[in-house]
Amino acid sequence: MDLQVQQNRTAAPHTNQRSRLKTIGRGLIRDRALYLIASPMLLYFLIFKYVPMWGVLIAFKNYTPFVGFMKSEWVGLEHFYRFFSNEAFILLLRNTLAINFLNLALFFPLPILLSLMLNEVRREWIKRTIQSIIYLPHFLSWVVIAGITYLLLSTSDGIINKLLAAAGFAKFDFLTNESVFWLLLTFQSIWKEAGWGTVIFLAAITSVDPQQYEAARIDGAGRLRQMWHVTLPAIRNVIIILLILRVGHMMDVGFEQVYLMMNGAVSNVADVFDTYVYRSGIQQAQFSYSTAVGLFKSIVGVILVVITNRLAKKFGEDGVY
Repeated sequence: MDLQVQQNRTAAPHTNQRSRLKTIGRGLIRDRALYLIASPMLLYFLIFKYVPMWGVLIAFKNYTPFVGFMKSEWVGLEHFYRFFSNEAFILLLRNTLAINFLNLALFFPLPILLSLMLNEVRREWIKRTIQSIIYLPHFLSWVVIAGITYLLLSTSDGIINKLLAAAGFAKFDFLTNESVFWLLLTFQSIWKEAGWGTVIFLAAITSVDPQQYEAARIDGAGRLRQMWHVTLPAIRNVIIILLILRVGHMMDVGFEQVYLMMNGAVSNVADVFDTYVYRSGIQQAQFSYSTAVGLFKSIVGVILVVITNRLAKKFGEDGVY
């Protein structure tokens, strides 16, 4: 009897596994059209996202192109120790986190506020005109944005400083002043991307049941109370998800923007992980070392996403996963 029970227990996992495989097979056959439609995107992620992940192995090697990927010397965590003991590490961490905290505090709430305001515009042609105007900067490259910034804020030829001089005020050094550099980057990001950031929030607002607004009006709620008690709770889940994803990019600033605005006078506050990777990896050909720095950024980003997602679930939100 005991032998039969033991045989049944041994056979049970194999039976369950076969049934699961059959279920998966039936699902693939039933939804084959959907999988066929999704296959180009799956191939894209497989070829360009997952396969290149093997390249992070050079962070643990002394990679040289002449020896090759597989034959390069294995050095373990040597590049990470070198990076963490570098005097520049604290400086890079400070600059990167400071710029991202400013973006999180000033830039992230602005698309939500713009979306709420646009949702209150009742004339469609006015609403579409405003949307087109605030969307436009998103399609400009950072090179153009940097050029416009120099034309506006340059000490010698900048329009703003010319207006200040004409009004009898002293010219202000915007571009080479360390105390305003982080704010300058933040306002650039706001001007370029705040309008585009409203797309997701406006789409979420359109899914709100109009009957909720009717019920709020019957209860005597004005426009502001409707926004606070109906619109914001309806899009709260979208806000939380985007916030989690934004926190996951706390170690990324955006190489192009910082590189174009950086100069010798502000290098102490402008140097971030992205510019450091460019200098060490591209200009100095330290491929393994720069890969180690990039891998460190990615690991920290994943940890931040996991932590913020768990906090969101702890407070009753859905989270990313």
